[in-house]
Amino acid sequence: MEFASKVVLVTGGTSGIGRATVEAFLREGAIVGVNHLNQSAQCAEMAAAHPDKPDQLIALEADVRDANAVQGMVDQLIARTGRLDVLVNNAGMSQIKPFLETTEADWDMILDTDLKSVFLCCRAAIPHLLTAGGAIVNVASELALSGRAQFGPYTAAKGGVISLTRSLAREFAPGLRVNAVAPGPTRTPMLEKEAQAPGHSEEIGDIPLGRYAEPDEIAESILFLASSRASYFCGDIISPNGGAVMR
Repeated sequence: MEFASKVVLVTGGTSGIGRATVEAFLREGAIVGVNHLNQSAQCAEMAAAHPDKPDQLIALEADVRDANAVQGMVDQLIARTGRLDVLVNNAGMSQIKPFLETTEADWDMILDTDLKSVFLCCRAAIPHLLTAGGAIVNVASELALSGRAQFGPYTAAKGGVISLTRSLAREFAPGLRVNAVAPGPTRTPMLEKEAQAPGHSEEIGDIPLGRYAEPDEIAESILFLASSRASYFCGDIISPNGGAVMR
């Protein structure tokens, strides 16, 4: 229960890795701000699943690509709780499309969702995190380490997340720890959508462990990086990927 009475903000917290991360922090006693966009029903469902924690889950609707919305979200959470200890930048999206068919709108949509959102959330949250001596965990991707055809904007954005993580870690240490997790293929709605796209070629056989990760396995890595057990991690990228990065 290391996170008892601590306040955590998880962006994109209603499904996949985000939802598993919310569940992990709730189990550890945290008060969790669950960022979402037009997913109030999912937040209500999550709250109903924890009737013993009526005040520990706070739904925060905001478009993390919009600076005013992000600032309002952080202000709302601070007004409710008085503090912020951990920020998990998880919101993201992907797209499978040949590079020469990728439009400027495609590029902007993915870079705004996967990278600009991290910038905006960090900028709004860091003053409060410094006060708390807190931590940021950014969610990147093993594809940022290995690259992949037809994922140009996504790999560029996640590579940017890794570089931004390291820059922020240098700038704000020792008062704030900033690290990232770069998951391999994980059984999420986003992966299921990718699997149905034309040109998708990834097979479980390409992964040495022979399976996709489950969201809660990635959430455990996020929980670790946010905890005192990772007290000497600074600007580090850990990649639970089942060996996929070696393919």
